[in-house]
Amino acid sequence: MTSEITGARWRSVRRAYRVTGARFAELVTGVPDPEAMVTAEWTVADTVAHVAMIAKMYTSLVRPDATPLLDARGQGQVAKTTVDTVSVLNTLVLGKFPERDIGVLVAGLLADIEEVLRVTEDVDPVTPLSWLGDSKVPLAGVLAHLVNELQIHGWDIAKALKLPWTIPPGDAALFFDLFLVGVLTRDIGHLLDTDEPPRERRIAVAFRSAYTAPVVLVLHRGRVTVEQPRWPGRRADLVRSAGTEPDVVPPGRQGAVRADPQDRRQRSPAVAVARLPAGGPAAVGEWAS
Repeated sequence: MTSEITGARWRSVRRAYRVTGARFAELVTGVPDPEAMVTAEWTVADTVAHVAMIAKMYTSLVRPDATPLLDARGQGQVAKTTVDTVSVLNTLVLGKFPERDIGVLVAGLLADIEEVLRVTEDVDPVTPLSWLGDSKVPLAGVLAHLVNELQIHGWDIAKALKLPWTIPPGDAALFFDLFLVGVLTRDIGHLLDTDEPPRERRIAVAFRSAYTAPVVLVLHRGRVTVEQPRWPGRRADLVRSAGTEPDVVPPGRQGAVRADPQDRRQRSPAVAVARLPAGGPAAVGEWAS
């Protein structure tokens, strides 16, 4: 099964890319103390730097002629990253780029967002781009991933500092539809590699939401694939439904389900979550095992 990306979905993620970036910039620009802790390890400034560096990496990613942002060591770490080692990459990148001035970071973030939108205006949204762990993600999925980063780290900062922050469920659903389904239907690379022996049992989870296309995610012998919601002679082990907000936890490996191991606390159920790097929510639900 190959996911399709409609013109309407492409326009939605481009709009969310710009709007969420502006909302995040407004939030962090008003923070009185950039050294205030957001997680056990990251300050506000660290968190903004993390998001800003992802945006800068994506600017380089969509421009084949651009000089790689990371050196050979960094690029090597990107290629071998799995969901269990993404924190190593986060630490490496933050160490190589020490800028923590919020004003400088926000200016760079907004400039990179506009550059990506400019460069990709006439590009096919299904164009595959190389991502972490030698995976392949469609262009629209890459944009959806940064939207997710902005949403959940905005939530982190707002929660820590008791500031208002909302996550529109329709925008949150872009991560599931365009990024998660996108990478699973292209090439997952090494992202889910583990030393654990694969389970023989086939596990299928059907997802239904007012904001996402219905799909079935299947875990079998260590591989996660995407299937149509109905097929002869098969049934789902679990059906996850959400009427007003996407409430999705894809079947990966037993244990914590997350997009970023940097912070494993439970987050807003409005954020579509997956056991993939690099953004944040803990599990909102469960699956058959």
